[in-house]
Amino acid sequence: MFCYQCEQTAKGVGCTVAGVCGKKADVAALQDLLVYALKGLASVGVESRRLGREDREADRFTVHALFSTLTNVNFDPEDIAALIKKTVAIRRRLEEEVRRAGGKTDFRHEAAFLITADSMEGLVKQGAEVGVKNDDTADPDVHSLKQTLIYGIKGVAAYADHACILGREDDAVYAFIQEGLAATLDNSLSLPDALSLVLKCGEVNLRVMEILDEANTGTYGHPVPTQVPLGAKKGKALLVSGHDLKDMEEILKQTEGKGIFVYTHGEMLPCHGYPELKKYPHFYGHYGTAWQNQHQEFAAFPGAIVMTTNCIQKALPTYDKNIFTSGIVGWPGVVHIKDGAFTPAIERALALPGFAEDVPGDTVMTGFARNAVLSVADKVIAAVKEGKIKRFFLVAGCDGAKPGRNYYTEFVEKVPDDCVVLTLACGKFRFFDKKLGDIGGIPRLLDIGQCNDAYSAIQIAVALANAFGVGVNELPLSFILSWYEQKAVAILLTLFHLGIRDIRLGPSLPAFITPNVLDVLVKNFAIKPITTADEDLRAILG
Repeated sequence: MFCYQCEQTAKGVGCTVAGVCGKKADVAALQDLLVYALKGLASVGVESRRLGREDREADRFTVHALFSTLTNVNFDPEDIAALIKKTVAIRRRLEEEVRRAGGKTDFRHEAAFLITADSMEGLVKQGAEVGVKNDDTADPDVHSLKQTLIYGIKGVAAYADHACILGREDDAVYAFIQEGLAATLDNSLSLPDALSLVLKCGEVNLRVMEILDEANTGTYGHPVPTQVPLGAKKGKALLVSGHDLKDMEEILKQTEGKGIFVYTHGEMLPCHGYPELKKYPHFYGHYGTAWQNQHQEFAAFPGAIVMTTNCIQKALPTYDKNIFTSGIVGWPGVVHIKDGAFTPAIERALALPGFAEDVPGDTVMTGFARNAVLSVADKVIAAVKEGKIKRFFLVAGCDGAKPGRNYYTEFVEKVPDDCVVLTLACGKFRFFDKKLGDIGGIPRLLDIGQCNDAYSAIQIAVALANAFGVGVNELPLSFILSWYEQKAVAILLTLFHLGIRDIRLGPSLPAFITPNVLDVLVKNFAIKPITTADEDLRAILG
């Protein structure tokens, strides 16, 4: 195997025996084969679109299948194998429709003619032959940009899948996903063309984040600032981790009146800010962080746990009898909830002891999405003009287990008292409970939401820039980002598309970026690796 799609890749180069994430070599090969098969399907899809024929089954399946290949989403070989076979079946069906419509079917790349092996062993062998190292793109910089494009598209697919679940779609997003995947099969692709596609991926990701924002707020209301307990209530307990708001809604509905308190974990914390979710009286509080102590937290939780999308899974077999997955998530040996029927998890929560007594705890605030922040924009603008707020820091992104992420805690702790920290995504769990106080009633630590809520952060920045009559790069605003997986890649590409400069990125730079490509990013966007909290603050504040 060879995998370097996430920040924690072995030795900063690539995982070759097993993934640092826990992914085994056979699953890595199957995921490579799935992506390869999806490229073949995309080639046929591009031709179908040229004929004016959209195919929603192919579109929706593609984003779902791509999402399954993100870091820490699906490690079940049987699931991945089934997705590969369905990809080929949809491609054959679509190819026949293209043929009947008079379109071309003499595709240049063999990915469009893939015939899958009959056995799991055969599929794994096929996957080993089509991975990253087997791409015969001659120019290493074009190869680098192709991989960047693939990982960016995976992030786009994840956001598109979340939006689709809540009934929001945009054909332009599906069309680009097919265009981009098909382009990675083209060995005549030039460096400028590859770079153009990468930046277009950022543009499309902005749109998909917009429709996801519309889906979330249109369904559950705009988040409002909400104080969330970090303790626990006496009684039965069920914890929800991951990202999926629809799953949270279904769990709250199905546990109503059953004497179960529902808790969030990790990226589900912002759910407490949505009016249509916070109305449930048994939706109590937040338990634990995101990455640092996740295994210990799950092992100690006295109730059932439902995990939706990107979550750690490396050590789960030691206590998986109390864990359930839902949606795209799939792990061998763990019960998977299908079609939103959470009865198995609810029954397990009722069978487990729950909390024997109330557990006192601190509280944190969430719900500072764009509507909440912009509703007090006049106060924020006045505080800046009066010199009370000197600078904003967007300290956001992914968390992870590799050393180096304490930088973000230290950075936030050392931000001067006349500055405001905006944050989102699971990286905030390094500092989400810090008591930073306020500036004239404006909290100095504003939790915007999940990584899925990056659109809110962008809209806040754009609104402030418009209010001051300057570009975003001229605002007293600094981006301090942490990345881990492919959704973060897509967001970074969006920031490049918007022309955002001087981003500080860490803990390490992507292994799939060559020195020449990095040089282009430095020259065009002044992107910088993080150093130390003290050095970076001195450089920013002068």
